[in-house]
Amino acid sequence: PCPIRGHSNVQGNRTCGIDHRPTEEFLNRLAEACGIDPPREEGLDTVRTIEAMHQGRVKVFIGMGGNFAMAAPDTPYTFEGLRQCELTAHVSTKLNRSHLVHGKKALILPCLGRTEKDHQRAGLQSTSVEDSMSMVHLSLGMKRPASPHLFSEPAIIAGIARATLPHSTTPWEKYVEDYDRIRDTMASALDGFEDFNRRVRLPLGFRICQPARELVFLTPSGRAEFSSAPLPDVVPAPGTLTLGTMRSHDQWNTTIYSSDDRYRGVKNLRTLVFMNTADMRARGIKELDLVDITSTAKDGSQRSVRGYRAIAYDIPPGSAAGYMPELNVLCAASDYSLQSDQPLMKHLKVEVVPSPRTDGTM
Repeated sequence: PCPIRGHSNVQGNRTCGIDHRPTEEFLNRLAEACGIDPPREEGLDTVRTIEAMHQGRVKVFIGMGGNFAMAAPDTPYTFEGLRQCELTAHVSTKLNRSHLVHGKKALILPCLGRTEKDHQRAGLQSTSVEDSMSMVHLSLGMKRPASPHLFSEPAIIAGIARATLPHSTTPWEKYVEDYDRIRDTMASALDGFEDFNRRVRLPLGFRICQPARELVFLTPSGRAEFSSAPLPDVVPAPGTLTLGTMRSHDQWNTTIYSSDDRYRGVKNLRTLVFMNTADMRARGIKELDLVDITSTAKDGSQRSVRGYRAIAYDIPPGSAAGYMPELNVLCAASDYSLQSDQPLMKHLKVEVVPSPRTDGTM
């Protein structure tokens, strides 16, 4: 078994303890390794963070990379939440929409990219990364930094920590001087990272131990246990389609390199919806016709985009698809999985109709 938790960066973050619902075992080990008393209350995921912004409970938002404003669901609602913050700060390698949709005060903290050389007091530094196969290795920047004034991400975070907690006994400055010291602390705090600095320098790095891969099952029976869950009725109601959002070929998260999609044979177009030809005929829609897409949330509220192009595609009848972040506006922040709190961006109930012509006819 190989647990794949989305993007490799997400997988690495989870492995290293970034979890809004950490276990007591992990917190106790973190406390011992770092000499701190970590907060014991649960944190907030994306959906709950946006909700808390609107309620005034989240007043400061710090983003490490990413483009929260565009990646989150319910775009206008997310924008409104960010604007209610007292402060938004973004540690970033390049500008994006989140820098323009900000709190009452806003900071942009440009940082070194992972491809750039990171010189600290102890010399050239490397960072550790985990890929989707649970392999951990070092990443060493080879390019000259874009500016001599850029700080690394660890240096920025350590600086924020020292300014916020001036009497902290955590050796922030020493961590920045030599990232091996960070990895030594990780080796004490995290399962599977023992002897971290030596193993990560092996030719291929090292694989994090996964008990199930070794046929060790941490279950009451000591054996592999499987369970089933009832499947909901996913057949859309008459006249509606189930729409999922996705990325194109020339796209990395919300970063769009071009308007082409080699995966699906599309060139110079992103404001589109892929549809089955039978669904198009039933609605009087032809290839490349302009259409309006309206989603209906569980609470009955509706959200729309207008003037998108209909593209015939080999997709099951009753289904439709389009690109994120353009179609994130259709996903209500209140519609999310009750198991994971994941916004239902792959399961939007939508109606697609021809756009009205400029002369007032359909």
